[in-house]
Amino acid sequence: MIDKLYRTTREAVDDIPDGATIAIGGFGGAGMPDALIDALIEQGATDLTVVSNNAGNGDTGLAALLKARRVRKLVCSFPRQRDAHVFEALYRAGQIELEVVPQGTLAERLRAAGSGIGAFYTPTGFGTLLAQGKETRQINGRGYVLEHPIHADVALINAEAADRWGNLVYNKTARNFAPVMAMAASQTIAAVARICELGELDPEVIVTPGIFVSRVVLRDSAHAQTALMQAN
Repeated sequence: MIDKLYRTTREAVDDIPDGATIAIGGFGGAGMPDALIDALIEQGATDLTVVSNNAGNGDTGLAALLKARRVRKLVCSFPRQRDAHVFEALYRAGQIELEVVPQGTLAERLRAAGSGIGAFYTPTGFGTLLAQGKETRQINGRGYVLEHPIHADVALINAEAADRWGNLVYNKTARNFAPVMAMAASQTIAAVARICELGELDPEVIVTPGIFVSRVVLRDSAHAQTALMQAN
């Protein structure tokens, strides 16, 4: 019987190793898997490479992981914003590496990893500092940059609902990077607001099929035991 449900967020992230590359969903605060990040901080994995749209907000979520000094390198498209003070302090002190990737390119590099694409050409970044050291070419008179997939060891994402097979649906813009991150990762851990019975989710509205999801846990662990009993 396929059952990907975990009892707590801490159990779900327990075996993430030091040095892992972790894709973290979210667009600012929308879709940020705070509960999984808090569990990862408690778990203690360090020397991480994090792939995310931005560099954390305030002092929670990704910012809390950065503040705990668990991240060696950040790959993101939007590292600077008004409340990214944790990242900015670390970067200015030379305590974290940064790779800036344009937002569309970031999404496509993740999608390419999940689709088995070896590399792709994009015009984004051509002629800028972002193209330095990368292969470029002219196609139909336009300059392009060769970009490679981003493979992750683990993806931490939020979803609105899941069944025990790991099929996921999302709540509007909280969806953002989660589907392509789930495709790009060897293991995807999804924190959800509710667990559904098998067959309750309409196949036509499932965004991320369970084949891309390894573990599912309720964000509110206080209700996880009850939901697990009901789902089983």
